[in-house]
Amino acid sequence: MRHGFIRVAAATPNIRLADCIYNAEQIINIIETANKKEVGLLVFPELCVTGYTCGDLFFQDLLLKEAMGQVKRIAEATMDKKLITVIGFPYEHSKKIYNTAAVLQGGRVLGLVPKTSLPNYGEFNELRYFAQGPQKAIKVEFMGEELYFGSRQLFERSDIPDFVLGVEICEDLWIPMSPGNSHCLAGATVIANLSASNEIIGKSQYRRELVKSQSNRLLCGYIYADAGEGESTTDLVFSGHNLIAENGNILSEAEPFHDDMIINEIDLGIIVSERRRMNTYSGQGCDDYTHIKYSLSDDNYELKPYELIRRIDPSPFVPEGIMKREVRCKEIFTIQAMGLKARLSHVGTDCAIIGVSGGLDSTLAMLVCHEAFERMGLDKRGIMAVTMPCFGTSSRTYNNAIALSESLGASIMNIPIKDAVLQHFRDIGQDIDTHDITYENSQARERTQVLMDLANKYNGLVIGTGDMSELVLGWATYNGDHMSMYGVNSSVPKTLIRSIVEWFADSTDNAKLSEVLKDILDTPVSPELIPPTEANEYQKTEDYIGPYELHDFFMYYVLRYGFSPQKVYYLAKIAFAQKYSGDVLLKWLQVFYSRFFTQQYKRSCLPDGPKVGTVAISPRGDLRMPSDAKAKLWLDEIKHISL
Repeated sequence: MRHGFIRVAAATPNIRLADCIYNAEQIINIIETANKKEVGLLVFPELCVTGYTCGDLFFQDLLLKEAMGQVKRIAEATMDKKLITVIGFPYEHSKKIYNTAAVLQGGRVLGLVPKTSLPNYGEFNELRYFAQGPQKAIKVEFMGEELYFGSRQLFERSDIPDFVLGVEICEDLWIPMSPGNSHCLAGATVIANLSASNEIIGKSQYRRELVKSQSNRLLCGYIYADAGEGESTTDLVFSGHNLIAENGNILSEAEPFHDDMIINEIDLGIIVSERRRMNTYSGQGCDDYTHIKYSLSDDNYELKPYELIRRIDPSPFVPEGIMKREVRCKEIFTIQAMGLKARLSHVGTDCAIIGVSGGLDSTLAMLVCHEAFERMGLDKRGIMAVTMPCFGTSSRTYNNAIALSESLGASIMNIPIKDAVLQHFRDIGQDIDTHDITYENSQARERTQVLMDLANKYNGLVIGTGDMSELVLGWATYNGDHMSMYGVNSSVPKTLIRSIVEWFADSTDNAKLSEVLKDILDTPVSPELIPPTEANEYQKTEDYIGPYELHDFFMYYVLRYGFSPQKVYYLAKIAFAQKYSGDVLLKWLQVFYSRFFTQQYKRSCLPDGPKVGTVAISPRGDLRMPSDAKAKLWLDEIKHISL
């Protein structure tokens, strides 16, 4: 394991009812396969050694003894293997039978975990056979060994403190207060559920949502292994619906009625980060747990990198799939518009002042203004779209700004600022041929001054257009485009802004608007502050600070989970393997950290704006960061990253 990933699997063996020897052979074969695939945790279904549907055969002395013998045999088969395995069997103790999970590793049984919730309704009648096991673990004798038996056990690999395993069995998940709740509050990061859940109409969807919800509420990895073929079909059918989830996301799902093993990786770093961040995640009252520690003989195993099975999304802010993307874009757009609507109503104005450049950010801000005015029933002419061409303004962006404003019914003001900026240059002694930061920022501040003064003149509100990606990188002129009276894009990253504008272009009935939006989408991102060269090359933002798709990727994992530069780089190498080399990724990762730290002073005084996602940078909410923090620790780690 490396970078906090643990490879896990849920497997459904094709069993024979009451044939423990055959079933053990199937389980051992799967263990061999899983070990070759570097699985670290393998979970089997409930009572898989005998089969769940043995009925009154559970009362047979021979079946119980053979089942325990085969558990020992399976345990011995885990000798010299890296993985920890969880299997289900009927365990007899003190003349009672318990529906039990055996946790196996390194050739031995680490502990026995009983099912605590025994269903006795509908098609289930477990109370006929099984007793409720103890919660607090007790010592028992099992096949010549002394070990713990009880539901309140956690299994911890001593050299990987973030991997802590808790076990629950089938119905335990379906009750209001599952054992998994207390397991996680006591420190479990991964829950294994051994299940025998029969299939009926609609149950697979409910089961999926249940596992998804449980992993989300408990901030954990969840491996659900379901019974399948070989179980009795006298009254029931089992589908082998295996699931692997992490923090509310289904990572892998078996196709029902295809007994198989599903494999994926759980990112323990995400789990630990989420729990660290949520101060309401408290484990009070969970101090009666028995902690079973184990270790592997190979001390370097944890450093062995995986070829990850799970996909690392290169666009974590943008949902995959057209339908999901449309829903997300509409939701964010509505949040932005409702935030602006409330602010306009509070201020008591029917005038919004917005600088339109023909670029993506001001385009989305214009669309948001239009939606807010629509919801308020205001005249769209109250949206004052201001174009302020200067040295670097291209005819393409200028014409798109005008066309956009016209198609939305906004009032248009064209205020060239070239003469004002030239006068300012004369005032401060700036050489017009020196295209430095003063040359660029003077234009940005002049534009902001125009907008602010227009707001005074027309009793309006200046609408900020800058996006979260620019603000994280500090790619904004302090007290220039950095400042507004309400920033509608302040928590929307650049990659998501592009998706929202695309969605709007595809969904609007206004053909003229759709056409101009698509041309804006095709225009390279540029501040247009430097005049074009003789080759007619215009300034391109991404040539200066790097691709926004990379910076949005870095931003997501740095701000959302607090991952180290090494892990962020590792994930980026996988996500962008076909697009960027390792040295290119390191170059822009260094730029990201340098700018993120040095530009915090701009974020410390950001205007108000609506939060739309889990990553946000408001100094009043999600990012309370000192403006003079040093980036040395992070930059030093980048220097030691190997390509």
